[in-house]
Amino acid sequence: MAKTKILYITHEMSPFLELSKISEITRELPQAMQEKGFEIRILMPRFGNINERRNRLHEVIRLSGMNIVVDNNDNPLIIKVASIPAARMQVYFLDNEEYFQRKHVFTDKEGKFFKDNDERAIFFCKGALETVKKLGWSPDVVHCHGWMTALIPAYVKTAYKDDPTFKDTKIIYSLYADKFEHALHERFADKALTGNMHAEDLSSYDSSDYYGLYNGALHYTDAVVLSEENIDEKLLNIVKKSEIPITDCRNDAEFENYSNLYEQFSNEELETVA
Repeated sequence: MAKTKILYITHEMSPFLELSKISEITRELPQAMQEKGFEIRILMPRFGNINERRNRLHEVIRLSGMNIVVDNNDNPLIIKVASIPAARMQVYFLDNEEYFQRKHVFTDKEGKFFKDNDERAIFFCKGALETVKKLGWSPDVVHCHGWMTALIPAYVKTAYKDDPTFKDTKIIYSLYADKFEHALHERFADKALTGNMHAEDLSSYDSSDYYGLYNGALHYTDAVVLSEENIDEKLLNIVKKSEIPITDCRNDAEFENYSNLYEQFSNEELETVA
């Protein structure tokens, strides 16, 4: 029986970038699943405060060279890779000078949300899926971590639904206590349209704030994971109303609930795991 293939998409991961609980989970979970026999890949942005020399990042020439269109502008995508020798894992980094080469991640030195965070998220989500296509690797599961991946479910289920790389892919979304008070650009949904998508495909992203992003993502998500305590109540209510299967992994130190959930996907059965 072929190994279940899991693609992890995240905006942070230890030891490269540590902003929240997400970095811890995305470092430990892929290794645990790889040791259980799953085949994994990991993608994240190459933010400017990730030290290339210390982390030994180097460009993957065969994957670089694509242009990702955002709001009718071509943006070059550079792919870099780094290894975690102790875990025998590689991490692919998506880089673009205009979007990611900054000293700060989501806010400037005064704490103001970058005005182009909407375009940065669009670039990252489009770039991630195009990179996987170029890898020639078809994931059974795409597991998203963090608000910056909010467009991945919509893209997989609409623009890429007939693509051989993703046509049978299931989406898992992990929820964290990552609420923010900012909003993305008001034209976020319009800018995010790609391929043969229509405006109604992104209508569930009813606003460009925290709740709008997750409301849109969850509309296209096959299963939700509770990964941390103190998750926003309003966000949890969105999940409950959507009736998406929920797996509680908040105290899952051995990652058994994750493993069971992935196995359900491979068996094409989805149930709520308490």
